[in-house]
Amino acid sequence: MKLVFAGTPEVAVPALDALIASGRHQVAAVVTRPDAPAGRGRRLVASPVAERAEEAGIEVLKPARPRDAEFLERLREIGPDCCPVVAYGALLPRVALDVPAHGWVNLHFSLLPAWRGAAPVQHAVMAGDEITGASTFLIEEGLDSGPVYGTLTETVRPTDTSGDLLTRLALAGAGLLAATMDGIADGTLKAVPQPADGVTLAPKITVEDAHVDWAAPALRVDRVVRGCTPAPGAWTTFRGERLKLVQAVPVAERADLAPGQLAVGKNNVYVGTGSYAVELLWVQAQGKKPMRAADWARGVRIGDGERLGG
Repeated sequence: MKLVFAGTPEVAVPALDALIASGRHQVAAVVTRPDAPAGRGRRLVASPVAERAEEAGIEVLKPARPRDAEFLERLREIGPDCCPVVAYGALLPRVALDVPAHGWVNLHFSLLPAWRGAAPVQHAVMAGDEITGASTFLIEEGLDSGPVYGTLTETVRPTDTSGDLLTRLALAGAGLLAATMDGIADGTLKAVPQPADGVTLAPKITVEDAHVDWAAPALRVDRVVRGCTPAPGAWTTFRGERLKLVQAVPVAERADLAPGQLAVGKNNVYVGTGSYAVELLWVQAQGKKPMRAADWARGVRIGDGERLGG
């Protein structure tokens, strides 16, 4: 088939690579979000998908909105049979969805209908799911509600951050998307409607969602820290300033601390929760680089009775 691939962040690059390497399909163009300011100088930078496409000599389309007339005209000129999508980052209007004969097929990082929305991996980690996965489905105008072509499963490991899990899903999902394109081209794969039961939503994680509640049990604190790593980053406050929690682990043996209460040893920093303590391993103070929690604690000289979270 002739394909137009839509995607933006680094997590979409493995799927683009898999389609380029498949040998069965022609990636005629790539659709991605416009260049965005990045770094200290805030200079405009192309998306990872745009950079990869340019390296491969593939035409790159960067519409401000997918309903822009110029973009739609070019899409019709290319005449794709199908448009595979991974984390594109913009809603596709009906007028765009109708262009390819086989529609737009999205690789979504959950087992649909679970975790429909922008942040399925973060929500899976924060909810304590033991199994998650990826799905390919035909995009409709509803939120991740279209019929499903294929799925794969992935175990959520006890120490997984959302970044760890997403990296594995992106690699495995690339193969799933390529296989889905093969099945559509062969006419051997039919999309199956999603069940009405089991729908959960995964909206974008906000900074407030990442604010750690020390009155919550240690397992909940652990899930928030892992689920919000690397973005937006779990955080608390210390002496009125924000402190990012980069890595922490529950310690069931320490149940002697009140919620938020700090206890500092020679090489350990513990914080009380609503159940037992967590040990802080890495933190990032405001305006600083990430550092070992024990080094941070020595630098700020934590006094008796001091606590996190106000």
